[in-house]
Amino acid sequence: MVNTVSSLRRRRLLAGVLDEFLLVTVTLFVAVTVVRWLRDPGSALYVADLNVALAVIGVLSGAVLTALILTLPGRRSGGHINPAVTVSLWLMGAFPGRSVVAYVLAQFAGSAAGTGLARLAWGRTVALPSVDYAAIAPAPTWQPAAVFLAEASSMMVIIFAVGFVARPRCARLLPYVIGLSVALVIALLGPRSGGSINPARQFGPATLAGQTTDLWIYLVAPILGAVLGAWPHRHLNRRRLPTRAVRSAAGGEGAVAVMVALADVQAEEDARLVGVDHRAPTCVDAEGPATARPGTMPGHSRAAGLHNVDARERPRHRGRRGQRPSPPEPVPLATPPEQPATGRSG
Repeated sequence: MVNTVSSLRRRRLLAGVLDEFLLVTVTLFVAVTVVRWLRDPGSALYVADLNVALAVIGVLSGAVLTALILTLPGRRSGGHINPAVTVSLWLMGAFPGRSVVAYVLAQFAGSAAGTGLARLAWGRTVALPSVDYAAIAPAPTWQPAAVFLAEASSMMVIIFAVGFVARPRCARLLPYVIGLSVALVIALLGPRSGGSINPARQFGPATLAGQTTDLWIYLVAPILGAVLGAWPHRHLNRRRLPTRAVRSAAGGEGAVAVMVALADVQAEEDARLVGVDHRAPTCVDAEGPATARPGTMPGHSRAAGLHNVDARERPRHRGRRGQRPSPPEPVPLATPPEQPATGRSG
């Protein structure tokens, strides 16, 4: 049984890592492509005003992010697409710690791959100073401390807010809320701090463009902001996001972790596949505690209830369809033996 669960976890981790690599690769390819067409002076779609260009880039980036979260790879991996999101979900108890490093490495690798593919697709235009691999740079008047504070605080606010919004009533809207949040950050902070809020978004472009002076800010600040945004939820007993509602919102079997939030709870999925109660080390049915059936192991997610107890362990009541089962007939009480008649002798 232990080998079965370990094998299942390895397969799921590998699938999630590959999906994250693919999602970030697509994200960076699209980002570089959009910047190439909007900021290249020789492009038919060139936008001279930087503020207008960043507003358009923000809208497109938010739409692409929402779409990627709702794709099959996004449902399967959780659609993090951001190392800061992965870390925050882990801190909130919605993502297993054993998978954090693998996800983050896949995201950085996808960043480099997506940027490189855009360079191959669009040629030297991507390397022009006006495009520069879509690398993010702060305004000349902004000091490193101000950039760090802006990037960290914006990510902190997003993670903190999503931790409250991520409830069953609002779960269907979360991918769109996240996309809108990213669009606003790019439009508002883009001309100032750069509006990255994603270490993977800056890693590939800055590395290929050779702009590594401020790279550490864009790598560290969003993660620190995500930690600060997730920390209160850890101490407010909000360790589990509504993963069951999230799955239905995505229309798929995997969990949709929002860019910032919709969590893919690995432990819940493992337990769901083996069909046991998620809340306790033993399955519980109507007749009292019972041990898990062979071939299963208890899970450790509190997001699900007793409905996952195996059907063979539940008490069954037979009766006609649509009718309540008849209660058992009462057992008659034993009749006391007759006492012999007594009387006084004449």
